[in-house]
Amino acid sequence: MIALLHHLLTAPMPPAAGEAIASLEALRARTREAAAAFPVPFDCAAVTAFASDRVAFAFAAGYQAALHTLLPALPTDVAVSLCATEEGGAHPRAIATRLEAADEGFVLRGKKRWSTFAPAADALLVVASVGADEGGKNRLRLVRVDAKAEGVRIDPMPPTPFAPELPHAELTLEGVRIRGEDVLEGDGYDRYLKPFRTIEDLHVFGALIAHVLGVARALSWPHDIALELAASLVTFRAMALSDPTAPELHIALGGALAHIRALLDRATPLFGAAPDETRTRWERDRALLGIAGTARAKRLQAAWAALDGADR
Repeated sequence: MIALLHHLLTAPMPPAAGEAIASLEALRARTREAAAAFPVPFDCAAVTAFASDRVAFAFAAGYQAALHTLLPALPTDVAVSLCATEEGGAHPRAIATRLEAADEGFVLRGKKRWSTFAPAADALLVVASVGADEGGKNRLRLVRVDAKAEGVRIDPMPPTPFAPELPHAELTLEGVRIRGEDVLEGDGYDRYLKPFRTIEDLHVFGALIAHVLGVARALSWPHDIALELAASLVTFRAMALSDPTAPELHIALGGALAHIRALLDRATPLFGAAPDETRTRWERDRALLGIAGTARAKRLQAAWAALDGADR
């Protein structure tokens, strides 16, 4: 933790340390460099986001770190995309993509939408159904797919109004052959998709905090803002190393998210002194902080209910 804080508080600022990360290719290169010195995914994302020149690349750094935390066996130099959302959404009952047994393995068929980072990914993590159980519940598995495998088609989607540099895609899977070892053990929802939503929040917001800390240093913001950013980073890192399924963590995360949103609201006027491009990007991209607010509120409500039930 101290090594990470030391880097973020003392490292030379771009462009003094070289050009700021301004492309996905530069992002991947800097991530590889950072991983060598900071092997904890959260730390690697923070160092990479600190050197990024926009929110989109900070988000991408946090997103990749979250997936590597979810699946520690993934090589650090492999960029991945979690592909869950379909036409009906990402709820387990909306997953229609099918994984079916075939000779010497399985076959994957279906379509996905809004697969974050898929156009730039080396591997895809596809949530697929293997049929309903006796009670009619959709049984899901997580499948690792080479992004260049035969039968995989990745069609980039139009840029979003905020963070448009962050790519998304529609994914078509037409009889993709899957090896048994690429069907990951455990329930696709309970073991992977559900905890990932918490892991993603922790790593993405951690990366965004590090990015804004870089802006604060570059623009010589008041030290009280940097103090709160550093403290928030420590909080998010501690939670990122904790059990993502614990209701206690979700309650702490709810408080941490409320605090960092308020802090960033206070810091937003300070972007007025930033170069035009930096200020314009921030005003455009800060809407990203509010995405999935309804899901977070439900998660927090469920956490309180779980703890209230434990008291009885």
